[in-house]
Amino acid sequence: MSRQPIEVAFERRGSGSPLVLLHGIGHRWQAWEPVLDPLAESHDVIAVDLPGFGRSPLLPDGRGYDMPSAVQACADIFEDLGLERPHVAGNSLGGVLSLELASRGLVSSATALAPAGFWTPRDRAWALWVLRMVRLSGRLPFGSTLLRWRYFRMVAGGLLYGRPSRLTAEVMLADLLSMVGSPAFDLVAAAGRDYEFASPAPSVPVTVAWGTRDRILWPRQARRAAELLPRARHAWLHRCGHVPMTDDPDRVAALILETCAASSSSAEAA
Repeated sequence: MSRQPIEVAFERRGSGSPLVLLHGIGHRWQAWEPVLDPLAESHDVIAVDLPGFGRSPLLPDGRGYDMPSAVQACADIFEDLGLERPHVAGNSLGGVLSLELASRGLVSSATALAPAGFWTPRDRAWALWVLRMVRLSGRLPFGSTLLRWRYFRMVAGGLLYGRPSRLTAEVMLADLLSMVGSPAFDLVAAAGRDYEFASPAPSVPVTVAWGTRDRILWPRQARRAAELLPRARHAWLHRCGHVPMTDDPDRVAALILETCAASSSSAEAA
């Protein structure tokens, strides 16, 4: 029985082996804008709006947003785009999706930036509460006005970014409106209440990187990731927050490219 294709919005640049970029909860493909062009020099880069986020509609046919369903949706998106075992990189929600895809052998390499799922119940409650509060602020009648005030942007942006001064008011407002308008936000948040990463360690090259200024998924969670994924490469992103692509695009791009290259080296050695 044929399935209904999954409709997603995406940005595609470059040529070479495919590299799919997955954003975090409430975000959009534009989160990867600072690193798209450097990555596109070596790869066919596809930055997607995950189903129910950005400009992508919800999953078809009443499909769920629990982790097995989300991983299968990603696999189906790869198939719909004509991609076979692409490289993948993700942030937060996208980070743990990348690891789950790698664990199932569906990708050639995975770079996970501050991946969800390595939290304690207290850490998980904090992350979901903060993100809900950020989303709620966007629904306030004066929320967009406050973002025009630089001091407010620095304070509010400090929850997500290590260097919020690098974002313009226009970008922050667009990100906030995207979070407010995400029909999948509550579905993903509800599914995440009972989720912890417990999948087998991937056999493909994996890099897990954490910002030292992450205020959503605190850096201490990196220790748990290192325990569960001892064969992965673990790296710190100094002075970076939860969304490090803006804070240090050069370092983030380098980590992704190095992880992709490690996959090529492994294939040649085999």
